Amino acid sequence: MITAIVLVHADSARIPETAQALAAIDGVTEVYSCAGDVDLIAMVRVRDHERIAEVVTGRINKTDGVVRTATHIAFKSYSQADVEAGFSIGE
Repeated sequence: MITAIVLVHADSARIPETAQALAAIDGVTEVYSCAGDVDLIAMVRVRDHERIAEVVTGRINKTDGVVRTATHIAFKSYSQADVEAGFSIGE
């Protein structure tokens, strides 16, 4: 499974509608509205890199209200349990 974090700059008048539309895209598992440098963060989880291209460039970038995106591919996932286990080594 490949995870991509897509930072989305959206039309400020259409953020809720844009978020809903993004959440309906196959491969998008979550969409977060947030404060800061971007308006929305979309989590994309797919089986291969070709599918990321389809989801991001073929669907997300063409969604009404999306102004621009920046995509980050995750290499490794760390859960809370992983972090806690790492700190307990040697105890």
